[in-house]
Amino acid sequence: MSRPGFLLSAWPWRCAGYLLSGAVTGAVVLVGLVAGAVAGGLLAVVLVGLPLLVLVALAGIPVAWVERRRLRLVDGGPVSGRHRTPGAPGLWVWLTTRLREQATWREFGYALLFAGVLWLVDALVVGVALLCPLSVVAAPLLMATVGGGEEVKVLKLWTVTTWPAASGVAVLGLVLLGIGAYVLGAVAGARAGLVRLLLASREGELDARVVELARSRARLVDAFETERRRIERDLHDGAQQRLVALSMTLGLARLDAPPGPLADLLTTAHRDAGLALAELRELIHGIHPKVLTDYGLPDAVHDAADRCPVPVDVELELAGRPSGAIEAAAYFVVCEALANVAKHSGAARARVSGGHHGGRLFLEVHDDGRGGADAAAGSGLTGLADRVSVLDGRLALTSPPGGPTLLRVEFPCELTEPADRCA
Repeated sequence: MSRPGFLLSAWPWRCAGYLLSGAVTGAVVLVGLVAGAVAGGLLAVVLVGLPLLVLVALAGIPVAWVERRRLRLVDGGPVSGRHRTPGAPGLWVWLTTRLREQATWREFGYALLFAGVLWLVDALVVGVALLCPLSVVAAPLLMATVGGGEEVKVLKLWTVTTWPAASGVAVLGLVLLGIGAYVLGAVAGARAGLVRLLLASREGELDARVVELARSRARLVDAFETERRRIERDLHDGAQQRLVALSMTLGLARLDAPPGPLADLLTTAHRDAGLALAELRELIHGIHPKVLTDYGLPDAVHDAADRCPVPVDVELELAGRPSGAIEAAAYFVVCEALANVAKHSGAARARVSGGHHGGRLFLEVHDDGRGGADAAAGSGLTGLADRVSVLDGRLALTSPPGGPTLLRVEFPCELTEPADRCA
C-alpha cells in the first residue's frame, strides 16, 4: 500500500474481491450454522438431531479450508493448517480424532466469529469504501439515464440538477474511491492477519521454519565449498606459480654465482623457497584437493590413504559422483579419521570401505588400534558430525577400550553419471 502505483494496480480490486467474497461466504455460513443448530436442537429429542449437532461442531473445518484458500487474493498463498491423521480407518475413529483436536474447536470458534461479526464488517466496508464512491462517480451517468438529464439524487442525500455539478460530484467520487481503496487494503490486510492468527497451524509454521533453516544451512555449506574451491584455485594459479618461478630464478642465480657468501645465501634462499612451495602445496591440498575435483571421491580417498603413515586398505567403488558438498564432506571425514588413526590409535593397519545403495552413500573407516576414542574429547569428530548433519547425514563412532575402532558415515544422495577424467 505504500507504493506509488498501488491505486493503479490490481491490489485494490483484489482486496475488494476478498472482502466481498467474505461477506457472501459469511452470510452462507450464518444460514448454515443457524439452520443446523435449530434442526439439531429440535430433533435431538428423537436422537436424529445429534448427528446434525456434530456436523455443526465440525463446520469449522470446511469454513477454515475456504478461508485459507481465499487468502490467495491478498496474501499470495494459503495459510498452512494441519489435522492429525487418524490412527485407524473408519468414520468413528475420524470423528473422535477431530473432536479431540484443539484445531477443530479453534476453527469452529472462527466460524462462529465469521458468521456473527466478520462478514458484516466485510459487507459494511465494501459498501462504504467501494459502492458509495462508485455511485458518486456514476452521478453523470445516472443523471443522463435515470434522471432524464434533469436531476439525480446522490447517495439519497442531495439532489444535483446541473451538468457541471454532476461532473464535480464525479470528480469527488474519484477522490473518495482512491481513499476507499486504501481503506479496503487496510481492512483486507487486517482480516488476513486475523485469519492467520486464528487458523494458522502452529505445527505447520514450525515445520516451515525447520525446512527453511535446513535449506539455509545447505546454502551456507554450498557457499563455503565454493569459497574453498576459489581459494584453492587462486593459491594454485597465483601464489604457487610465483613461488615456482622464484625457486627457478634462485636456482639459476645460484648456478651462476661464484663461490662465496653470495652463493651460500642463494643456496639458503633456494632451499627456503622450496620448503615454502612444499608447505603451500600441502595447504592447497588441505583446502580442497585437486584430485577430488578432477577424479572424484574414490581416487581422492586412495590419495589420502597413500599419504597416511599407517598402511590403509581402500575398498571404495562408485558408479557415479555425488554432489560437490557431499563429496567434499565425505572426503574430509575420511581424512580426519585417518589423521586420528595415525595420531591416537596406535593401529598397525586401517581400512576404508564404502559404496552407494538405497539412495545413500556410506563410508566406513576401521582400524585395529587401542580404541577408546571419544568424540567429545577434542578429536575433531564433533565438528565433522555437525558438518555431516547439515547435509542430513549421520555419523556413528564405535570404539570400545582395546579396539577396534569403526567410524561410519552416511549421506542421502543420488549419484550422477561419471564425468570424463581430466588429463
